[in-house]
Amino acid sequence: MATVVTAVARPEASSPFVETSNQASIGTRIAHPLLRGTVGLGLAALAWIADCDQLDHLLLLCRLIELPAAALVAPSGTRRWTVRLRNFRAEWLWHDELADPRQRQDSALLYFHGGGYFCCGLNTHRRLVAKIGRASGMPAFNVDYRQLPGAHFTESLDDAVASYEYLLEQGFQPERIIVSGDSAGGGLAFRLALATRERGLPMPGGISAIAPWADFDSTTRNAHPNRHSDSYIPSRGIELITRRGVARDGELDPAWSPVNHDFTGLPPVLIQVGSTECLLPDAEMLALRCVEADVPVQLQVWDRAPHVHHIASDLLSDARAAIRDLGRFHREVIADS
Repeated sequence: MATVVTAVARPEASSPFVETSNQASIGTRIAHPLLRGTVGLGLAALAWIADCDQLDHLLLLCRLIELPAAALVAPSGTRRWTVRLRNFRAEWLWHDELADPRQRQDSALLYFHGGGYFCCGLNTHRRLVAKIGRASGMPAFNVDYRQLPGAHFTESLDDAVASYEYLLEQGFQPERIIVSGDSAGGGLAFRLALATRERGLPMPGGISAIAPWADFDSTTRNAHPNRHSDSYIPSRGIELITRRGVARDGELDPAWSPVNHDFTGLPPVLIQVGSTECLLPDAEMLALRCVEADVPVQLQVWDRAPHVHHIASDLLSDARAAIRDLGRFHREVIADS
């Protein structure tokens, strides 16, 4: 069993520092080079093709990953209920040992899937979200927010806010709602928390993020050594999505990126990320913003863990340990509410 790597952010430092270190499990050590030599090369090739005036076609093609992903069924004992809101779908996922969230509004995990704002959805993340929800002892509300190319990031954020408002309308208390997500969804979770403050809504009880994409400006990532060490996420692909899909008239609004905000008033935070990920700088900047605003934060850096390795929890002990840590954090937040 892997021992978690805990990184603690200090306001006087330019970035968080690693306090202790773990060793990646054998499975994780094998996965890193395999992913880099297969998936990584494939995604890098797709990024090059997409940059040759084929981006919209590729984005639409990537949406098709949802069809075969339906085979990723939720764990045994999981119950599911689909909800259709104005602009998007969502679904409740809860283990049968928990009360039906439609009948008892005790606590909830509001989850936003990753996928670079252009792919993935309820099917790709159902199994993972159900596992996190069960580890947390609460039902999970899995949100299929609008994405590129049909919708801009600002509309993704509108859907995130709408999903949070839906939970409040159903009777869930804000301090007993955890907002969470992975990759793009992790960044969206932070941006939602900031949006509640901007729009006069009550703040949620906690935030957790797995390898969050939280800065649309690639300058810091490009200067980081992990630009060349990520197991499969091509930094060129991130830049392409930002330049061709997020920027408007070639311009990025700094307000879109959570790292450019004051985090004063945010609830407790847990961030998990792999030590070789190109998104490690994003995680570090988020942790630093928390410390600057006196927000309780824990940054966990997992040795050589691939991007969102949690999704391989059926195979990797490190991934199962990370999910347990997420669940422990969520339970602690609710217990303190």
